[in-house]
Amino acid sequence: MSFGDPNNPYGQQQQGGQPGYGYPQQSPQGAPQQGGYPAAPPVQGGYGFPGVPTEMPGGVKAARVMLYVITGLQVIGAVIFAIGAAAVGAAKNDATLKDDVQFQQLADYSGNALWGIVVFAVLWGAFAVFLAVKFGKGTNGIRITAIVFGVITAILGIYPFVIFGLVHTVLAVLITVFVARADGSAWFNRQQQQPQY
Repeated sequence: MSFGDPNNPYGQQQQGGQPGYGYPQQSPQGAPQQGGYPAAPPVQGGYGFPGVPTEMPGGVKAARVMLYVITGLQVIGAVIFAIGAAAVGAAKNDATLKDDVQFQQLADYSGNALWGIVVFAVLWGAFAVFLAVKFGKGTNGIRITAIVFGVITAILGIYPFVIFGLVHTVLAVLITVFVARADGSAWFNRQQQQPQY
Protein backbone atom coordinates (compact mmCIF):
# COMPACT_ATOMS: atom_id res chain seq x y z
CA MET A 1 0.00 0.00 0.00
CA SER A 2 1.45 3.31 -0.97
CA PHE A 3 0.23 6.88 -0.95
CA GLY A 4 -0.08 6.81 -4.70
CA ASP A 5 -2.32 3.74 -4.86
CA PRO A 6 -5.46 4.78 -6.82
CA ASN A 7 -7.54 2.05 -5.15
CA ASN A 8 -6.78 3.29 -1.62
CA PRO A 9 -8.94 6.37 -0.87
CA TYR A 10 -7.18 6.97 2.44
CA GLY A 11 -3.77 7.04 0.98
CA GLN A 12 -4.22 9.31 -2.00
CA GLN A 13 -2.34 12.51 -2.10
CA GLN A 14 -4.03 15.76 -2.92
CA GLN A 15 -2.62 18.31 -5.23
CA GLY A 16 0.21 20.00 -3.44
CA GLY A 17 1.56 16.78 -1.91
CA GLN A 18 -0.50 16.69 1.33
CA PRO A 19 -2.23 13.51 2.37
CA GLY A 20 -5.99 13.75 1.83
CA TYR A 21 -7.15 11.32 4.47
CA GLY A 22 -10.26 10.71 2.37
CA TYR A 23 -11.59 14.31 2.56
CA PRO A 24 -10.94 16.69 -0.31
CA GLN A 25 -9.31 19.99 0.56
CA GLN A 26 -11.12 21.87 -2.14
CA SER A 27 -14.59 21.66 -3.58
CA PRO A 28 -14.85 20.01 -6.96
CA GLN A 29 -15.24 22.31 -9.90
CA GLY A 30 -18.81 23.59 -10.30
CA ALA A 31 -19.73 22.99 -6.64
CA PRO A 32 -20.38 26.04 -4.47
CA GLN A 33 -17.85 26.85 -1.79
CA GLN A 34 -19.02 25.97 1.72
CA GLY A 35 -17.48 27.04 4.95
CA GLY A 36 -17.44 23.90 7.06
CA TYR A 37 -20.11 21.27 7.48
CA PRO A 38 -23.48 21.43 5.72
CA ALA A 39 -26.35 23.07 7.58
CA ALA A 40 -28.33 20.83 9.93
CA PRO A 41 -32.02 20.27 9.25
CA PRO A 42 -34.47 22.39 11.30
CA VAL A 43 -34.77 21.20 14.88
CA GLN A 44 -38.08 19.65 15.89
CA GLY A 45 -39.41 18.81 19.32
CA GLY A 46 -38.11 15.67 20.93
CA TYR A 47 -38.81 12.31 19.35
CA GLY A 48 -40.11 13.66 16.05
CA PHE A 49 -42.86 15.87 17.48
CA PRO A 50 -43.29 19.30 15.96
CA GLY A 51 -41.93 22.20 17.97
CA VAL A 52 -43.55 22.51 21.39
CA PRO A 53 -44.82 26.04 22.09
CA THR A 54 -42.77 27.74 24.77
CA GLU A 55 -44.97 30.83 25.04
CA MET A 56 -48.72 31.00 25.42
CA PRO A 57 -50.32 31.83 22.03
CA GLY A 58 -52.04 35.18 21.65
CA GLY A 59 -55.51 33.65 21.34
CA VAL A 60 -55.08 31.70 24.58
CA LYS A 61 -53.82 34.84 26.34
CA ALA A 62 -56.89 36.70 25.08
CA ALA A 63 -59.17 33.91 26.32
CA ARG A 64 -57.51 34.12 29.72
CA VAL A 65 -58.11 37.88 29.90
CA MET A 66 -61.73 37.33 28.85
CA LEU A 67 -62.18 34.87 31.71
CA TYR A 68 -61.03 37.59 34.12
CA VAL A 69 -63.45 40.05 32.47
CA ILE A 70 -66.28 37.55 32.91
CA THR A 71 -65.29 37.24 36.57
CA GLY A 72 -65.57 41.01 36.97
CA LEU A 73 -68.97 41.00 35.29
CA GLN A 74 -70.08 38.16 37.58
CA VAL A 75 -69.10 40.20 40.64
CA ILE A 76 -71.01 43.23 39.32
CA GLY A 77 -74.03 41.04 38.57
CA ALA A 78 -73.86 39.45 42.03
CA VAL A 79 -73.85 42.91 43.66
CA ILE A 80 -76.83 44.05 41.55
CA PHE A 81 -78.85 40.92 42.34
CA ALA A 82 -77.90 41.17 46.04
CA ILE A 83 -79.23 44.73 46.09
CA GLY A 84 -82.41 43.48 44.41
CA ALA A 85 -82.78 40.66 46.93
CA ALA A 86 -82.28 43.12 49.80
CA ALA A 87 -84.90 45.45 48.28
CA VAL A 88 -87.39 42.58 48.04
CA GLY A 89 -86.65 41.71 51.67
CA ALA A 90 -87.22 45.32 52.71
CA ALA A 91 -90.50 45.45 50.75
CA LYS A 92 -91.59 42.22 52.38
CA ASN A 93 -91.16 43.79 55.81
CA ASP A 94 -93.11 46.91 54.81
CA ALA A 95 -95.97 47.39 57.28
CA THR A 96 -98.51 48.26 54.59
CA LEU A 97 -97.90 45.00 52.73
CA LYS A 98 -97.53 42.78 55.80
CA ASP A 99 -101.11 41.48 55.53
CA ASP A 100 -101.01 40.72 51.78
CA VAL A 101 -100.43 36.94 51.72
CA GLN A 102 -99.91 36.73 47.95
CA PHE A 103 -97.31 39.50 48.05
CA GLN A 104 -95.50 37.80 50.93
CA GLN A 105 -95.33 34.51 49.01
CA LEU A 106 -94.11 36.28 45.88
CA ALA A 107 -91.56 38.21 47.93
CA ASP A 108 -90.29 34.98 49.54
CA TYR A 109 -89.98 33.30 46.14
CA SER A 110 -88.37 36.34 44.48
CA GLY A 111 -85.98 36.95 47.34
CA ASN A 112 -84.85 33.33 47.42
CA ALA A 113 -84.47 33.26 43.62
CA LEU A 114 -82.40 36.45 43.68
CA TRP A 115 -80.14 35.14 46.45
CA GLY A 116 -79.75 31.90 44.49
CA ILE A 117 -78.64 33.92 41.45
CA VAL A 118 -76.16 35.81 43.65
CA VAL A 119 -74.62 32.55 44.88
CA PHE A 120 -74.50 31.13 41.35
CA ALA A 121 -72.87 34.31 39.98
CA VAL A 122 -70.17 34.23 42.67
CA LEU A 123 -69.45 30.52 42.12
CA TRP A 124 -69.40 30.90 38.31
CA GLY A 125 -66.99 33.84 38.64
CA ALA A 126 -64.75 31.81 40.96
CA PHE A 127 -64.77 28.98 38.42
CA ALA A 128 -63.74 31.44 35.68
CA VAL A 129 -60.80 32.59 37.83
CA PHE A 130 -59.79 28.97 38.47
CA LEU A 131 -59.74 28.26 34.71
CA ALA A 132 -57.79 31.45 33.94
CA VAL A 133 -55.16 30.62 36.55
CA LYS A 134 -54.77 27.07 35.19
CA PHE A 135 -54.16 28.27 31.60
CA GLY A 136 -50.44 28.68 32.32
CA LYS A 137 -49.81 25.03 33.19
CA GLY A 138 -53.07 23.57 31.99
CA THR A 139 -53.58 20.24 30.34
CA ASN A 140 -56.06 19.14 27.72
CA GLY A 141 -58.63 18.65 30.51
CA ILE A 142 -58.45 22.38 31.31
CA ARG A 143 -58.89 23.14 27.61
CA ILE A 144 -62.01 20.96 27.36
CA THR A 145 -63.38 22.44 30.61
CA ALA A 146 -62.82 25.96 29.25
CA ILE A 147 -64.68 25.04 26.05
CA VAL A 148 -67.61 23.64 28.06
CA PHE A 149 -67.52 26.72 30.31
CA GLY A 150 -67.67 28.95 27.23
CA VAL A 151 -70.61 27.08 25.72
CA ILE A 152 -72.63 27.10 28.97
CA THR A 153 -71.84 30.77 29.57
CA ALA A 154 -72.94 31.64 26.02
CA ILE A 155 -76.23 29.79 26.52
CA LEU A 156 -76.83 31.44 29.91
CA GLY A 157 -76.05 34.80 28.33
CA ILE A 158 -78.78 34.24 25.76
CA TYR A 159 -81.35 32.92 28.20
CA PRO A 160 -82.53 34.05 30.77
CA PHE A 161 -80.30 37.16 30.93
CA VAL A 162 -80.69 38.37 27.34
CA ILE A 163 -79.80 42.05 27.72
CA PHE A 164 -77.30 41.71 30.55
CA GLY A 165 -75.89 38.53 29.14
CA LEU A 166 -75.03 39.81 25.66
CA VAL A 167 -71.47 40.72 26.69
CA HIS A 168 -71.14 37.35 28.44
CA THR A 169 -72.29 35.59 25.27
CA VAL A 170 -69.78 37.37 23.03
CA LEU A 171 -66.90 36.78 25.46
CA ALA A 172 -67.86 33.13 25.96
CA VAL A 173 -67.99 32.47 22.20
CA LEU A 174 -64.56 34.07 21.77
CA ILE A 175 -63.11 32.02 24.65
CA THR A 176 -64.45 28.83 23.08
CA VAL A 177 -63.04 29.71 19.66
CA PHE A 178 -59.60 30.78 20.90
CA VAL A 179 -59.14 27.74 23.13
CA ALA A 180 -60.43 25.30 20.49
CA ARG A 181 -58.09 26.54 17.72
CA ALA A 182 -55.01 24.57 16.68
CA ASP A 183 -52.55 26.82 18.54
CA GLY A 184 -54.68 26.52 21.67
CA SER A 185 -54.71 22.76 21.31
CA ALA A 186 -50.92 22.73 20.87
CA TRP A 187 -50.51 24.85 24.01
CA PHE A 188 -52.71 22.69 26.24
CA ASN A 189 -51.35 19.40 24.85
CA ARG A 190 -47.68 20.37 25.13
CA GLN A 191 -47.20 18.44 28.39
CA GLN A 192 -49.01 15.36 27.11
CA GLN A 193 -46.52 14.53 24.35
CA GLN A 194 -44.83 11.26 25.23
CA PRO A 195 -42.07 9.64 23.19
CA GLN A 196 -43.21 6.72 21.09
CA TYR A 197 -40.73 3.84 21.02
